[in-house]
Amino acid sequence: MSACALPALFGFRTGADYSASPQASDGRFANPLPRPAMGVVKTARLAWDFFFHKPEGAVPAAPPPVLPLTRAELEAAPDRSLYRLGHSTLLLKLRGGFWITDPVFAERASPFAWVGPKRFHAPPIALAELPPLRGVLISHDHYDHLDRSAVAALADKAEVFLVPLGVGERLVAWGVPADKVRQFDWWQEATIDGLRMVATPAQHFSGRGLFDGDRTLWASWTILDPPQGEGDRGLRLFFSGDSGYFDGFAEIGRRFGPFDVAMLETGAYDRRWAFVHMQPEQTVQAFQDLRARWLLPVHNGTFDLAMHAWDDPFERVSALAADRGIALATPRMGERVDLAAPAETSAWWRE
Repeated sequence: MSACALPALFGFRTGADYSASPQASDGRFANPLPRPAMGVVKTARLAWDFFFHKPEGAVPAAPPPVLPLTRAELEAAPDRSLYRLGHSTLLLKLRGGFWITDPVFAERASPFAWVGPKRFHAPPIALAELPPLRGVLISHDHYDHLDRSAVAALADKAEVFLVPLGVGERLVAWGVPADKVRQFDWWQEATIDGLRMVATPAQHFSGRGLFDGDRTLWASWTILDPPQGEGDRGLRLFFSGDSGYFDGFAEIGRRFGPFDVAMLETGAYDRRWAFVHMQPEQTVQAFQDLRARWLLPVHNGTFDLAMHAWDDPFERVSALAADRGIALATPRMGERVDLAAPAETSAWWRE
């Protein structure tokens, strides 16, 4: 067990007072609609199924295809480029700067190095090889979205960390300079290099230990890149983080849509926890609520976190998109997506 595993396991309590947040109550954050309680019996049955009744194909027989990236290639890429690095980790180049979402480069999405969901593939680029980052966007503090070792490595490489309330205290405790960390409640925003970064609602939960559940907030992110000259209509992006389906997607769509590309969670779902993770049908509905033009599914292809085959998210969302005439981009890990003019990609998971 690592030196940091025990304190992580027993949890974290923020030292700040967030009682002014509409999402906070009695020291914890909550969704507008209370999350249904699982109960001891249901939780035990779920854990038993997860560890002993995994479906066939939960892990790919061979590592999925990855297109290696180099720092030189990234630096030469045009503005409004996106690269999937794995799970919900996306690298975006906007206004000459690089932004990364939910950076996870660890071998396992776990507090332990020796047990827990293991990566299907190596990242397309090593953490140390990333170019300097303008900023880091974090949606919440679960292990598959917030990697302590990655945060430590990015503390000097990134200029700013934009995070939901409470998550910033974790980062500072891990060594990120406090003046680089900016915390946000839902609907709060910052403008950096002309980009509007808005922390928008999500329906989820938080926690990394046994006793720190919901001590930090969770969020999605809206990224608005206004027009830059004649003939440029600007760019509107949405990154869901983790979320169950809720009416917040329609409200975000009303306030900031239509979006050019919506990077929406499609993976690690199960009807038993549908309140906090969307089924593919709900992902497509959220996409329509957001009034988006292109759907780019994330939260898949890297870790085994549910009771479905590893390629099930791709197959189901592809079928739904084809049936409903939705423009879908499913890039390989490391494959460039032109956010200004996305294009359909191959069904690489069948290779």
